[in-house]
Amino acid sequence: MRTILAALALLICCAAPAGATRIKDIAAFNGVRDNQLVGYGLVVGLNGTGDSDQTKFPVQSLVNMLERMGVTINRLDVKVKNVAAVMVTASLPPFAKQGNKLDVTVSSLGDAKSIAGGTLFMTPLKGADNQVYAVAQGSVLTNSFAFGGQGASVTKNFPTAGRIPGGALVERELPNVLSGHSTLRLNLAQEDFTTASRVAAAINKRFNGMAATNDAASVTVQIPPEYANRPVDYIAQLENLEVVQDVPARVVVNERTGTIVMGEGVQIAPVAVSHGNLALTIKETPKVSQPAPLSTGTTTVVPRTTLKVQEEQKRLSLLPPGNTIGEVVRGLNQLGVTPRDLISILQAIKAAGALQAELVII
Repeated sequence: MRTILAALALLICCAAPAGATRIKDIAAFNGVRDNQLVGYGLVVGLNGTGDSDQTKFPVQSLVNMLERMGVTINRLDVKVKNVAAVMVTASLPPFAKQGNKLDVTVSSLGDAKSIAGGTLFMTPLKGADNQVYAVAQGSVLTNSFAFGGQGASVTKNFPTAGRIPGGALVERELPNVLSGHSTLRLNLAQEDFTTASRVAAAINKRFNGMAATNDAASVTVQIPPEYANRPVDYIAQLENLEVVQDVPARVVVNERTGTIVMGEGVQIAPVAVSHGNLALTIKETPKVSQPAPLSTGTTTVVPRTTLKVQEEQKRLSLLPPGNTIGEVVRGLNQLGVTPRDLISILQAIKAAGALQAELVII
């Protein structure tokens, strides 16, 4: 029995605090990120839906491609509609190796009607340093169609953009950002002084004195001597440590959709609120006056307008203070207003200084 109680006590002591989050979910190591790749290429094999003759650069690209393959042709003699110039984009993971496959996105550059069913010709993909890191080629999948005639047409999704799953092969690897370093830096996804301090404290509790805070967005971590030759094992232990992320009190309002999202720390001081709507109804019922038969009179239209103004009788309501998100919601629901009216009320409460949170309008 004592053994069971001791085991339960150990589990309670070692349990993560409520709302704890792994470091890997709120931060990333400096340099460990994706890199954008881009390239210019041609999609061939289209069924007459390629670029027209008015688009000059696809024809020039086709002539240059044929010359590299040993075919000499006059540019003025090339008139095809089964070729489209495209821009090819992809993301290169931080530790991608030669031979790994990447998904690529193909987007039309000219006036092609559709690139569905086409094949992307071999296209080098370059990074920001103008170096080739991958080569893309394959059949384009658009999950769309576009058909039409002289009188009507039908289109589904976007036939001028598509994807090639696994259509690029990595040819050049990125430098390993972990090798040869004795210090690592953790960058928080959302900068916050409290969260940065908690991350450093959690690391120092597991590895004594190995972490220090630089600012609200980063934490510097030293690699212990015993992990100098195996930094991956050290990082794996760091990113699985759990901390409680601190977030500022914030109310996000979307006026277009009437959506309101409140954070956990939102509080409202005691405040009195009165909100009413004014309804105005205008009704036009013109009356036509016609002359008697065989008379010399004219038909006259007599305007007749009816106005009705109705204002809701809203009393002044005392909104009680709220220390939790549940209390705040219950207090706002006492006003009996719609979400769009609630947006105006929240703006007014913020202007009065009673809303103890940041109001973000998107």
